[in-house]
Amino acid sequence: MKAVILVGGLGTRLRPLTINTPKAMVPVLNAPFLEYVIRRLRQHNVREIVLALSHLAQPIEDYFGNGSRLGIRLNYILEETPLGTAGAVKNAENFLDEPFLVLNGDIFTDLDLTAMMDFHSKSRSKATIALTPVDDPTSYGLIETDAKGRVTRFLEKPSWKQVTTNMINAGTYILEPDVMSYVPPQTKFSFEHEVFPPLLEQGEPIYAYPSSCYWMDIGTPEKYFWLNKDLLIGKSNQYHSVEQVVIGEQDNIHPTAQVTGPAVIGSNCTIWQKARLSGPVITGSGCIILENAIIKESIIWHDVRIEPGAQVSHSIIANNCRLGAGSIIEDSVLGDNVTVSSGHRLEPGSKIWPGTIVG
Repeated sequence: MKAVILVGGLGTRLRPLTINTPKAMVPVLNAPFLEYVIRRLRQHNVREIVLALSHLAQPIEDYFGNGSRLGIRLNYILEETPLGTAGAVKNAENFLDEPFLVLNGDIFTDLDLTAMMDFHSKSRSKATIALTPVDDPTSYGLIETDAKGRVTRFLEKPSWKQVTTNMINAGTYILEPDVMSYVPPQTKFSFEHEVFPPLLEQGEPIYAYPSSCYWMDIGTPEKYFWLNKDLLIGKSNQYHSVEQVVIGEQDNIHPTAQVTGPAVIGSNCTIWQKARLSGPVITGSGCIILENAIIKESIIWHDVRIEPGAQVSHSIIANNCRLGAGSIIEDSVLGDNVTVSSGHRLEPGSKIWPGTIVG
């Protein structure tokens, strides 16, 4: 089977992390988010993938190339203007000569794609939509089905009085190729609003595939942090480690430093004496954490320098930042190349844009 992954979004809700880094490339346990998606598709015998790109496309192509390193074939389609979920897939129509998967590129899930493919085939469905349960369905589009799973109604952002199910669209579809005939070329078009409802009105068989497996939309810094934490504590089947603290190659950790898991320390890191890291914590490669620095429940990207006595808690620090001696960063998100001056305390909840010098 083939797949299309939609990775052209601007990542607006994840800013400032996505000013310089495409949302698909934000590091999850020090590997690009998109790499997890591709590896999972490969495990379910998908051999050819089309990446529908737009914003910051080049870093994605540079990293993944033709896909051979991951055992798949990658094709790239670039949209010059935003085309929506269906419009982006329409651009890849020439590749789609058999039933195919469509995945939103910001969803991390353990969904059993092989079982979903079997269900699609046996149901003789025109379109099969994965569903996942949520606590508050009023912010999503609900999908009602009959006893056999055939979709009977779409309900967009209902009030609590209208809620009849907590199952929402999980952002994974299996489609027959002729579904794309409903999508005009080079037109902004969405599956959710402009393809699936008309198919339903015309009596075409649309089925839902419910699953209670792990599912996370990484669209905000909070959810991005939760994903990393969930992986560290074993909530997903896509990461397993018998070690509470995973140390990278060529790390230099002083004997008096304390690293309490769960934690992942990237390669070529230096952690000086009496520094303390309390998990869940992740540091990327090339980080320097100097004496008496404290890091608690935070994600540190690559090549970050944390100077003596600095404190970081419940925060996300992007690439090449410098946190001055005695500085305090709490509940904050820092973009690339941010400098926090020595002794400065950020207001909790701060979001600092790339290249900013604070204090």
